[in-house]
Formats: sequence, C-alpha cells, structure tokens
Amino acid sequence: MKKLWTMALISLFLLNTQPESISANPNTQEQNISQSEVQFENEFRRLWIDHVLWTSNYITSATTAGAEDQEQVLARLLKNQEEIGNAVKPVYGEDAGNKLTDLLKEHIVIAGKIVDAAKDGKEDIVNQLNKEWYRNADDIAEFLSGANPNLKNENLKKLLYTHLELVTDDLIASLEKEWDARIVAIDEGITHIILMADAISEGVVKQFPEKFNK
Repeated sequence: MKKLWTMALISLFLLNTQPESISANPNTQEQNISQSEVQFENEFRRLWIDHVLWTSNYITSATTAGAEDQEQVLARLLKNQEEIGNAVKPVYGEDAGNKLTDLLKEHIVIAGKIVDAAKDGKEDIVNQLNKEWYRNADDIAEFLSGANPNLKNENLKKLLYTHLELVTDDLIASLEKEWDARIVAIDEGITHIILMADAISEGVVKQFPEKFNK
C-alpha cells in the first residue's frame, strides 16, 4: 500500500460536491447557503482529509524497509499544516493562523517521534510521547475554543482525541502488518476528520456570517 490514491479520489469527490441549500430543521423553511460558505467549508474539509492522507503516507514511508521518500512525505505533511493555518487567516488574522500552524506542526513532530519509537519497540518512550501528543491536542482545543465561542473546548478535545486514536490504530496495524485493519483505520480516520473539519468550519461561519454572505 504505497500511496493512498483511493482516498485522494474521495477527497476530490467531496470537493466537487457542493449542496445548494440546507435546512436546520425539516419542519422549517430551507435556508440558502452562499457560495463563499460552500467554498470555505469544502476547502477546509479537503485540507483536513489531506492531513489524514499524508499522515498515513508518512507512516507507510517510515515503517517500510527501504522506503526512500520519508523526507519528502514529511515535508509535504508539514506543508499541509501551513495550509490549514493559512485557511483561517482571512478571518482570524496572520498571527492566529501562524499559531494554529505551529500547534499543528508540533502535533506532526510528536507523531513522527512516536512512529520512530514504536518501530524500535521503545514502549516507555512511546508512552511519554503520547502524553505530549494529548497535551498538544489540549492546546489546539484551547486555542480554537478561545478564538471562537461557538467551538466548545471539551467537544474539540473529544474530536482531537479520536483523531489521535485513529492515527494510532493506523500505526499499530502498519507495524503488525494487519493490512485489513489498517484499511479500516484509514477509512474511519477519513470519516472522522470530515466531521471534525465540518464542526470547525461551521463554527467559523457562524462567528463571521458577514464574511460568508455572498
């Protein structure tokens, strides 16, 4: 399983799926969604899908004997964190976007260390790094909830913790060469990250309705 092109096709499909309207309640009149809102939410969803895809690709590169693309895959994965930070700059500003990028890059750096330690069978180091990983998730939740009253800290923590669990499932399955289990972990990771991306983007749109009215 060298590259996850099937998941990339799912990402492309989702990008080109743009609903024209939604209804907050089936008993109420439908409300139109602006084109700018659709574009923002779809792009934000694509970026987070890429986050899962490139994380999984990195696990493949780091755990496959003889793989030569680990450095390049890591660079692309880190670039994805910049892209996510850049996506919120139009509403939260340069400093906030950079802060989110820094937190997400820390998330990736710790994950990379966990991959290396797990591959070498260093369980104590993995446990220590896991504490740092979850602390970083807490920091991301605190940052996002602090910037947006529509995003509750505890809800964000739950979403982020589930993401970490699914990445861990992907890593364990890869190390144990349980390929069917790995496919399940990746599928569930994609499904979950869409829910998380949508929760965040919907909160942003709700906070800044004037920026998404056209």
